[in-house]
Amino acid sequence: MKFGTKVIHAGVKPDPSTGAIMTPIYQTSTYAQESPGKHKGFEYARTKNPTRSVLEANLAALENGAAAVCFGSGLAAMNAILQTLKPGDEIIASNDLYGGSYRLATRIFGTWGLVSHFVSMANPKDIEAKINDKTKLIWIETPTNPMLSIIDIEAVCTIAQQHKITTCVDNTFASPYLQNPIDLGADMVLHSATKYLNGHSDVVHGAVITKDQAMADQLYFIQNAAGAIPGPQDCFLVLRGIKTLHLRVRQACENAAQIADFLKEHPAVDKVYYPGLPSHPGHEIAKKQMRYFGGMVSFSLKNDTFEAAANVLAKTHFFTCAESLGGVESLIGHPASMTHASIPKAQRLEVGLTDSLIRLSVGIEDIDDLLEDLKKALG
Repeated sequence: MKFGTKVIHAGVKPDPSTGAIMTPIYQTSTYAQESPGKHKGFEYARTKNPTRSVLEANLAALENGAAAVCFGSGLAAMNAILQTLKPGDEIIASNDLYGGSYRLATRIFGTWGLVSHFVSMANPKDIEAKINDKTKLIWIETPTNPMLSIIDIEAVCTIAQQHKITTCVDNTFASPYLQNPIDLGADMVLHSATKYLNGHSDVVHGAVITKDQAMADQLYFIQNAAGAIPGPQDCFLVLRGIKTLHLRVRQACENAAQIADFLKEHPAVDKVYYPGLPSHPGHEIAKKQMRYFGGMVSFSLKNDTFEAAANVLAKTHFFTCAESLGGVESLIGHPASMTHASIPKAQRLEVGLTDSLIRLSVGIEDIDDLLEDLKKALG
């Protein structure tokens, strides 16, 4: 089954009771049982919901995994993964990481006893210097947020396999349409389904897809015990959004490539971060592991100040100043004061996240309108 067919049909069947083409929203907290313990596979909605089950089957197929587990948010999904570890365990993560992931690993699980090491993964061999017998998880984010660095998934997973360490790839920026980490050796794939999977900026949702059923079962247990579940309507909205995933992401990629070309020639722009540019240090790896180069573009200004960046954000019209990404509409943000404010400034500057860095989530509007918008804002 090809990808464009998977998004519509994988795991999805007409409702057996009515024939409804769209999976119904099973808005119920509990289910009737014929007798104690004898039921139709559903007993309580925290444990299982039919709408959620269909979405999980669809996501597992899209990422070529054994199973998927849906959560109330991407961070709830990450929280469950970290709960599979124990105090004293260590993880290795990229030093260019989403601010919320950094905050969860350090300020929540750090006080609990988890040790996190943040390293550059540009050269996968540098990871080995941090590996010891306490290392239990390598956390990969590629393309990274917001610097759009590219990490060689296959190379990192090969190292992890040699040391019998679990790997998880945050695939939010790429989506399963652009890359499939399990095919490259990853054990788990995480998505903030709020972003490209849903694609319409109307839900908060998360998911983990696993290579084997055993890991999924462990996450299901944690989820049922802790209760970080998504509601059935949220699952319905993500399932609906996925049906156009390939069309939306393809158009966003085409728009982003033209915007990156425009920005790199603009006199007010200092650096452009987009893996589709041949000058990008991860360009060749991106060509190897991604189908297109994504809809995210970051750039810094020659006037490297917060005021200069804020001035640009204040002048856009079609690019709305807002957090999040991956919707059909274009968004513009200032990572240092928005999505990555929880990361210490010195650490941000180490990876190039300056005060003038601006992040674009390029939508599917007409490219001429988007280019004119940026031209006016930068002018």
